[in-house]
Amino acid sequence: MILEPKMEAKIGKLLDSVGNFFTGADQIPWCDGDIVAGCEREVAEAGKGSSDELKSDCIMRLSWALVHSRRPEDVQRGIAMLEASLAGTNSPLQKREKMYLLAVGYYRSGDYSRSRQLVERCLEIAPDWRQAQTLKKTIEDRIKKDGVIGIGIAATVVGVVVGGIAAAFARKN
Repeated sequence: MILEPKMEAKIGKLLDSVGNFFTGADQIPWCDGDIVAGCEREVAEAGKGSSDELKSDCIMRLSWALVHSRRPEDVQRGIAMLEASLAGTNSPLQKREKMYLLAVGYYRSGDYSRSRQLVERCLEIAPDWRQAQTLKKTIEDRIKKDGVIGIGIAATVVGVVVGGIAAAFARKN
């Protein structure tokens, strides 16, 4: 059977989305420990007499690396750094960037509602920002997936309990 290219692409997307549903895959990049270590070295070097702008850029790169890390302790460190620096940010562009990175960090740490709040604030500043739109969809998909899994677990538990009760009554009679 030969499929048209459009139909083949649609089937491929469907299979990918089903696979992503069960694996929990998302489109947010990961960062490994080597990159985090490199960014930490950059921040240390920038602290030795560099301009404030260079220090700020290095800290933003480190924050990015931390919230994209696979290590939960790195993600928490990135969140803490961004939270601490957000209040002193005057530029709307920098505020948007920091809130986006915070949203990524909270997403990675499993706090989907806080992540969604932050990404929605980003979209208030820049409604057409594709990166934030993609993150928002990723968060909403994850919330839906977790809800479906939760419903499945609850239904299984109810089924086991009802089955046990039915079996107990059947033995009595």
